Amino acid sequence: MPYYRVVGEVPRKRHVQFRRPDGGLYAEELMGEEGFSSDSSLLYHRHLPTAIVKAEAVEPDEAAVLTPNLPLSPRHFRTQDLPAGGDLVTGRGLIAGNADVRMSYAATEAPSGLYRNSMGDECVYVASGRVTFESTYGAIEAGEGDYVVVPTGTIHRWVPQGRVTAFVIEASGHIRPPKRYLSKYGQFLEHAPYCERDLRTPAEPLTAEGEDVPVLVRTRGGLTRLVYRNHPFDVVGWDGCLYPYAFNINDFEPIVKGIHAPPPVHQTFEGPNFVICSFCPRPLDFHPDAVPIPYNHHNVDSDELMFYAGGDYTARKGSGIDVGSVSLHPAGFTHGPQPGAVEAVLEAVRQGHTRTNELAVMVDTFRPLDLGPAGLSVEDPAYAWTWSR
Repeated sequence: MPYYRVVGEVPRKRHVQFRRPDGGLYAEELMGEEGFSSDSSLLYHRHLPTAIVKAEAVEPDEAAVLTPNLPLSPRHFRTQDLPAGGDLVTGRGLIAGNADVRMSYAATEAPSGLYRNSMGDECVYVASGRVTFESTYGAIEAGEGDYVVVPTGTIHRWVPQGRVTAFVIEASGHIRPPKRYLSKYGQFLEHAPYCERDLRTPAEPLTAEGEDVPVLVRTRGGLTRLVYRNHPFDVVGWDGCLYPYAFNINDFEPIVKGIHAPPPVHQTFEGPNFVICSFCPRPLDFHPDAVPIPYNHHNVDSDELMFYAGGDYTARKGSGIDVGSVSLHPAGFTHGPQPGAVEAVLEAVRQGHTRTNELAVMVDTFRPLDLGPAGLSVEDPAYAWTWSR
């Protein structure tokens, strides 16, 4: 993250003796990206973070296998029809993905076990409900509309308060604010649609007792369950620029133009070969001759996946798209408003309609997206032909 934080107790200088009340040393741990050349944080543990007593391989999840989008076609997946189950880690139903990013959906009331994704960062969008994110850095309370960004390697768990639904984005690398929003020193610039004040981070350490504590670890080699001698939630303090945080989609300040602007104005985060955009309620385009609705477009270098989180998508009326839907528009296919949508929105403007009421999370990828079994299980087979009606 672009700014420095201190939580709990830390010594005055890095890598010096830092002693417990009983005189023993706290164990210092560096969490760092890109081989000591990017953001990092130092965490101070009561016990050794290296002390494991058991390691066992976990069989791969066959429900996480991807298949090519063939024949090439736009797709509509109804996540509303997916069964609830598991937790926010094991209950993820894979919708689509590629070597850079995977998108899943989860609906659950169950707390997860401890989990560490060592393949890349995660961005979990809470679509409904409330959940506590607990980690070695501390806890974050999250609710509807929150993005929770989890750095690679963070040991964490999810504790829902009732039923929670979430759209999960798993990267093969790091998820960050777009560079164009930041100064060369990492501060959000004045033109950015959000800033440091909008980000919520752990405010105090979170500690838990326990011995022989299992942690599910995902690496590029597969899944392993490591058993730690002591509970990993034993950090008394940390400092640095690498930590989990939450950002609510309603704190995104839309960039408005007189004539319809393309999706980059909605960009919220960037990852390796993909971007994440937030479509939020905003004033309609205000040029007297504006067509305040997306034009037909063909992104020749990217696939576009959209999770419809709330509101009303005028441009998609008649397509079957509803809250909870996921659409996939692949490169090689031109997409745009449904037939009649342009005339309908122009008539609404003439009658005094001045704002959009849409809420959606979009992921654009620069490699083709393959299809996941959960998505295929709830696909609307008629969607591809809705522009021909």
